[in-house]
Amino acid sequence: MGDRQDPGDGLRVVVLDHTGAVGGAELALIRLLDHLDDDIRVHTILFSDGPLAELMTEAGHDVEVWPLDPRIAAADRRASGGTRLTALVNALRVLPYAVRLGGHLRRLAPDVIHTTSLKADLIGLVAGRVARRPVVWHIHDRISPDYLPAPMVQLLRGLARWAPSRVIVNSAGTAATLPNAKSLAIAYPGFSPAQLGPSPVTRDSPCPPVVGIVGRISPTKGQLEFVRAAAMVLDRHPEVRFLVVGAPLFGEDAYDAEVRAEVETLGLADAVVFTGFLADPTVELDRMSVCVHASGQPEPFGQVIVEAMARGVPVVATRGGGVTEIVQPTPQSEPLGWLVPGHDVAALAEAIITVLERPDLARPRALAAWHSVQERFSITRTADTIQTVWRTAADR
Repeated sequence: MGDRQDPGDGLRVVVLDHTGAVGGAELALIRLLDHLDDDIRVHTILFSDGPLAELMTEAGHDVEVWPLDPRIAAADRRASGGTRLTALVNALRVLPYAVRLGGHLRRLAPDVIHTTSLKADLIGLVAGRVARRPVVWHIHDRISPDYLPAPMVQLLRGLARWAPSRVIVNSAGTAATLPNAKSLAIAYPGFSPAQLGPSPVTRDSPCPPVVGIVGRISPTKGQLEFVRAAAMVLDRHPEVRFLVVGAPLFGEDAYDAEVRAEVETLGLADAVVFTGFLADPTVELDRMSVCVHASGQPEPFGQVIVEAMARGVPVVATRGGGVTEIVQPTPQSEPLGWLVPGHDVAALAEAIITVLERPDLARPRALAAWHSVQERFSITRTADTIQTVWRTAADR
């Protein structure tokens, strides 16, 4: 970027993200950058190094790393703001960094600063004030006490009312956790045309059947419930095989070990395969007879559900948050998959068995889902919404 140029040069945006790791929000960011209008120039600043920077560079996107104290960058949301004292200590630690970052942003002179993680949201507000540029928050987390510490919820809800120029959320479920947020817009994380598979009508059923779960291995994602449900499914269908696609991040290795130990305890070692992290899970999705989403608490969105539906794979998911919006768009509409209560292993297993035993139900739902996600969750629609927010913020 550099010194400000003529407005005819187009809209100039700096994106801030605290992590160099690759998660759902980061993959969604890359898809977004791939589908912006030609007159928008984006420069991304990451607060820690990692595979995300390499992926973005390979995709042709402008990125740099501006290192944050690793103690802050790697701290989870509970540790960062579990008490008011902890939040204050971390704020004092990060303030000099935010001021320096603001000076850097002032030299870059963007029209808009776009923050895409909670740490980036808070640091970006200070940096944006120093740079004298509008800040747009992109919230990917439910701002509620079941998801974040109460002091953090109070802080974020209070700031959202006045501090950022605009707020973008990833679902109506997330929007409901930010009452009175300023100029709020909903932009679902969209999938790219390359992620769309053929119609489920033409899809061959895998043999033997494969049931999979895709996502970061974490207590919030429900892999433990998944393997326990797998044991119940195998009692009825011993030929079924199970895939766990993903890896632990953010200090969740202990949970990963717990899940693997449970597989051994239940005698599932021959039936369950751990693939590790995959930036593109398309090949594994195409192997599945059923894709399971097993989060015990309401999810902000649920990108893997959309990705599975786009590949024509029947979905079983836990009810709540953005997941319900995807699977059952309105209370009156027919579900596009199967919704079960969180933490209910028996209900999860029974829904999986229903999909396996009732192709006359599973295939029509998968076909309806395949059509629905194309109408609601395309990346071009996401990009249009976010670009409109950026242009509005810049005009102000």
